[in-house]
Amino acid sequence: MEPVLIVLVVLVVVAFIALIKTIQVIPQASAAIVERFGRYTRTLNAGLNIVVPFIDRVRNRIDLREQVVPFPPQPVITQDNLVVNIDTVIYYQVTDARAATYEVASYIQAIEQLTVTTLRNIIGSMDLESTLTSREVINAGLRGVLDEATGKWGIRVNRVELKAIEPPTSIQDSMEKQMRADRDKRAAILTAEGARQAAILRAEGDKQAAVLTAEGEAQAAVLRADGEAAAIRTVFEAIHEGDADQKLLAYQYLQTLPELAKGDSNKLWIIPSEVGDALKGLGGAFSGLTGGAAPAAAPASAPIPVDRPAGPRPVDTDKGAARPRVEPNREYPKLDPE
Repeated sequence: MEPVLIVLVVLVVVAFIALIKTIQVIPQASAAIVERFGRYTRTLNAGLNIVVPFIDRVRNRIDLREQVVPFPPQPVITQDNLVVNIDTVIYYQVTDARAATYEVASYIQAIEQLTVTTLRNIIGSMDLESTLTSREVINAGLRGVLDEATGKWGIRVNRVELKAIEPPTSIQDSMEKQMRADRDKRAAILTAEGARQAAILRAEGDKQAAVLTAEGEAQAAVLRADGEAAAIRTVFEAIHEGDADQKLLAYQYLQTLPELAKGDSNKLWIIPSEVGDALKGLGGAFSGLTGGAAPAAAPASAPIPVDRPAGPRPVDTDKGAARPRVEPNREYPKLDPE
């Protein structure tokens, strides 16, 4: 019985192993390559699949999802003979599991080496400044070359990104100094522009203030002139309405004469010749009031009598010649008309 039991146990184990090898469950977004006696037979898709045990063999399982592969920094020489280190990231997806298995030994390594060589060809035709400012151009060039080369491998390159472009340390220092100088230059230009605008605004403000001041002074002068004209017109109308005669005018004329002598700077006072006519009119007025003869009018050249002590007439030496000078508010002796 024991040999029979051993044979049964072996048969059960073999049947179990055969069942396991017969049923193949492939997860979603995956594929499996089946070989029969070392030759490609078919590709297993997602789900439950049946294979012939001990005859069919599942070689490998391939993930059909989009993959992200970062590559280490690669030294690249630019057109102006500068070495820069560039980090790249590749986004790819397997579209044909059979081609990815049999057309290339290791598609990851193949993509990496192709990326390095293509990147060196592109960067070698560009200088450092263009390399730093033309990432989109480099990405598009890399993607075009990689997509064309990897198409026969069953690979589709969706995107190529440059993570970092690191120039040499000396170049970085020079670039920082240049950027600092550019910023200082822009700051100086902006400061000068601000000062210029401020000066222009101040000048315009001063100009407008001067114009407004001049307009205000002009309007004030016009208003003062209008006021004076209105006052003179009112006095003139009042005189005409009051029917003032020559006697009243002569009296007013004599009252205004002392105003001419006021002031510390008046050193010489010339008596107008109209004083005689005014005195004649005033004398006629007094004679009309008293009913007698009018007093004799003073000569035109006689000074106006004032209540001050008599004395010798001062000599006007301001003009350089010694000649008599008439001083206001001072009594002088009358001259003999003969």
